[in-house]
Formats: sequence, C-alpha cells, structure tokens
Amino acid sequence: MSDPWLHIVGIGEDGMDGLLPATRAVVEAAEVIVGGDRHHDLSSAVTAKRVAWPSPFDALIDMLKAMQGRRVVVLATGDPLWFSVGARIGRSIDPHEIVFHPQLSAFQLAAARMGWSLADVETLTVHGRPVEQMIAFIQPDARLLILTTGAATPGQIAAFLTARGFGRSKMTVLANMGGEQEARFDGVAESWDHTVPEFNTLAVECIAAPDAALLPRVPGLADDLFQHDGTMTKQEVRAATLAKLMPMRGALLWDIGTGCGSVAVEWMRGARYARAIGIEPRADRRAMAAANALALGTPKLQLIDGKVPQALAGLEAPDAVFIGGGLSREVFEAAWAALRPLGRLVANAVTLESEAVLVALHAEFGGQLVKIQVQRAEPVGSRTGWRPLMPVTQWSLIKR
Repeated sequence: MSDPWLHIVGIGEDGMDGLLPATRAVVEAAEVIVGGDRHHDLSSAVTAKRVAWPSPFDALIDMLKAMQGRRVVVLATGDPLWFSVGARIGRSIDPHEIVFHPQLSAFQLAAARMGWSLADVETLTVHGRPVEQMIAFIQPDARLLILTTGAATPGQIAAFLTARGFGRSKMTVLANMGGEQEARFDGVAESWDHTVPEFNTLAVECIAAPDAALLPRVPGLADDLFQHDGTMTKQEVRAATLAKLMPMRGALLWDIGTGCGSVAVEWMRGARYARAIGIEPRADRRAMAAANALALGTPKLQLIDGKVPQALAGLEAPDAVFIGGGLSREVFEAAWAALRPLGRLVANAVTLESEAVLVALHAEFGGQLVKIQVQRAEPVGSRTGWRPLMPVTQWSLIKR
C-alpha cells in the first residue's frame, strides 16, 4: 500500500485564513499546487509550482499520476467530495494515496444563510452540466440548493420555473459566500432581473400556482406531457412497465425501440443519476425523444440511430432492458446476454405476432406474463362511456 502523496484541499472565499492549521501546513509545504485561477488567487502567498486545470479536463488523472512522488496539492472549492473534483480523482486513484481536507461546502453555507435544514432540501449541481436537469426537481413546496455554472444560470432556472407554473417561486442568489465580497440577491422567478456575480449558489423555494404542471418523480406522467405521434407506451402501461424495470441510482437502461422516449425519460426521472440509451431507427422519433428529454429534465438521454440487434453491439452492459419495439427472439437473446446479473427485462407486445413471441419466451425462460387492459372514460355524445386502449401483453423477468 502506497503512502499518501496527494492532498485534495477544500478552500473557501476566506482563502488560507480559513484553513485548519494542519491543512494550511500541507498547502504551504506543497511542491505542486493544481487548481483553477480562483484557487491560485486564494493561495497566492504560497510558493509552489502552479498548474492549471488541464484541457480537456479528462486529462487531469493522467497529469496527477505523472506527479506521483512529489508533494502535490489539488485545491477545490468547499468540500472536495460533494459535487467536486475530489470524487472524480478518488474513483481513479487509490484512495489510500489521497488525503482529503474538506472545507465548509457551498450547500452548508447557503443552508445557513437561508436558515434551511440540509436534511430537508434537494442539493443539485448544474455546474458544467445541462441546466435542464434541474427541471425534474421542480415540485410544490420543494426547496432546492443549486450550484450554478455562472451569472446566467439563475435567469435560465427562473424561466423554467415560470414556464411550468412556478413563477411565484422565491429565488435567492448567494455570491462569494464567506468572503469580503459576499452578496445576496432576492426575488421571484417570474420577475427575476438581477445581474449577479459569476461565482454563485442559487436557493429556490418552489411555489406552485393553481394551474402549475405537476411532474412527480413517480412514473406515470400524463401522455400529453410528451411530444409523440400516437405510437407510445401509454401512461397506465408505462407506470406498470417502470415498476418492473425498477429504476435505481446510477443504473443504465437500454430502451429498445424508444419511440418518443417516454419510458427512458421516466426511468431517468425515477432515480438520481439513472442513465438511459434509446435505440430508435426513425429520425423523427429520435427528435421527439430528444425534445421530451430536454422538456422533462433528462437532457443526458443518449439516443442511437440503428436497428436491433446490430445496434446493441458495443454498448455498455445495462442494468435493465425495455423492448418496446423491434421485438424478436434474436433481439431478446442479444439483450439478455448483455444484461448484468440481477438485471430486469421487460417486453411489451400489442400485436398477436409479438404476443406469440413473448408466450414462447415465457415458456422457455420463465418470468411473469400479464395482460394489461386499460379503459378510459371519454365523452359519448352528451354522455360518458368507456373507451378501451389496445391491450398490452407484458413479459418481465430478472436475470439471476
């Protein structure tokens, strides 16, 4: 086991003065200090070789490994392991070679400024990430603390809130917390017009209007929230499908025949950091899926142009597979072979031919075979009657 040679130090707006004596000594003894311009400015009194973040940023790990044997300090903002560079480094370098020195995080400081309990808020980051991913967290009475990308981010989030009927939501930008230039800007989403510093954290208290769009994380969003051409997994069947797919934190779904992306989008909304790859040969449907992903807060949905099973070759092994189109025994066998242990597979069929495939596969592989029949009340002249949707045969199983 190697001795620690790499120190990852959280630093705040108060710079070196805010560090514990032992941590300050580590920084002062460094041969090399790695960080952004702001971090170097905050520690400018220390004599050491200065190295900026590499471009592309993914080169950071190789750069650090090449420094092994020297006294290396990486400076990060606040807590290096909370939405910060420390987590990435810790996944790539043996943790026994690293010492972490956390500082108060932006979330802790913001919660203190707002008087909010951290246990009762959602902590999010859109720093260097698509801003749209925060949309999935817009809920009545929710409190959000968001690490932003820059001065423009609060205005973008204000627009998302307003468009969804949350224009009365209270917004507070907290800039340069803990430093001499600390500033606070308060307002509401529908009239947000502040010009704020680049380095800021956003606090949002979501307030819903009577006509606000309700977009729960639980699967089963209304069909009309999606752009579609009529061919989609309908709300009631989609909820049952996602229940069998079981979205989990960080898990990957293959959505085969993704169509407008309704299942993939709800999978990603259903658990934090859940990922999905949609395979769809039609460009118009991929375009709808991409638009739905942006509108509903899952901008990282990956879409692939291709036909199955050929398009499955080389993809990362999934934790779950949904076959909503292109069903055949060959497609099932390719997906089943790739599925990770304890992976879930769900296939839906609406035609007799596809149902026959599922019945045969069920007889051979087991699992659960169900028929889902949904009727919706709709106007019939001046009265109301039941209008049935096409019945869906659903086969589900877990890879043991």
